[in-house]
Amino acid sequence: MGNGVLISFCHVSFSLIILISWLQQTESQSDGCDFFQGSWVQDDAYPLYDTSKCPFILKGFDCQANGRLDKLYLKYRWKPASCTLPRFNGEEFLRRMKGKKVLFVGDSISLNMWQSFTCMVHVAVPQSQYTLNSQGNLSTFALPDFNVSLEYSHNVFLVDLVKEDIGVVLKLDSIDNGNYSWKGYDVLIFNTWHWWVHTVEGKNQPWEYIESGGKIVKDMDRLAAFKEGLTTWSRWVDSNVDPHTTQVFFQGISPTHYDGKQWNGPMTATCQGETKPLNGTTYPGGLPPAVDIVKEVLGSMSKSVTLLDITMLSLLRKDGHPSLYSGKEGNDCSHWCLAGVPDSWNEILYAILSTGDQASRLM
Repeated sequence: MGNGVLISFCHVSFSLIILISWLQQTESQSDGCDFFQGSWVQDDAYPLYDTSKCPFILKGFDCQANGRLDKLYLKYRWKPASCTLPRFNGEEFLRRMKGKKVLFVGDSISLNMWQSFTCMVHVAVPQSQYTLNSQGNLSTFALPDFNVSLEYSHNVFLVDLVKEDIGVVLKLDSIDNGNYSWKGYDVLIFNTWHWWVHTVEGKNQPWEYIESGGKIVKDMDRLAAFKEGLTTWSRWVDSNVDPHTTQVFFQGISPTHYDGKQWNGPMTATCQGETKPLNGTTYPGGLPPAVDIVKEVLGSMSKSVTLLDITMLSLLRKDGHPSLYSGKEGNDCSHWCLAGVPDSWNEILYAILSTGDQASRLM
């Protein structure tokens, strides 16, 4: 009987070891983990790259080159609460994405993310030849050795801006530009938000009228306009994207830090002079209202779109903006320093592409 008990105990122990090992392997898979809930932890293995080794980085994102002296903001890693976020492996990404085309579509926040990704990939294979070309609104970073291209299309509203007799019209129900510029890609990452609410007529507003529901108006509630435009985009995706060949992401709402009371700081505080993230997993000021709109629109779609829900993790990084170190006048608390926060957005993108159904279809 003693031997039988011992055998049974060993069998149970071995089974438990197998179960624990399996849980450890699967805890980092995107379908079993919320990558977007967590906190920032200091990690001396970061940043993922030195911008001096990324020769094509835009001056506006290279805060160190623009005179920022503190470096602690470079040493934080995003840590999900319930699993492990794998560190980006550029060589593995290129190997698995061989022959694929990736397109980032959006405003300068999308450009921020694209620049981060190209730097992350380039420093992984610094001896590989690359090409970087810009034509019109499209910039293409390609690695011929791997037959991989990472492209960025500058398109701040996603819906159409059309010059008519009365002036430039923002057409909330028209998205013809997508028919000739967004097809033929294996991965699409869309973004729009900042230009919907941060524009003022006569200053930085690229349109003079809005067309909504067949009516021309001088202006309207910007959140309502954003929702209508995003709904038009969602219909384009539902009608034109084959989910078996193309994986679609929406980048999510990237926050700003111009209002100190939002993080229980002084009312006059901005991102200027901030050197550390907020502790914890929540933001005192809550989420921007656009987040609910994005989730509502994506939830009503017939095609699957993966939301890169980067808002909360970015809200915690009041220290991550260029501020006075963008190479331009003013205090930039909208964009992000590179290396920095967008690298974590891309680590999450990489993790999702590398696991589950996305990996089997695309990699």
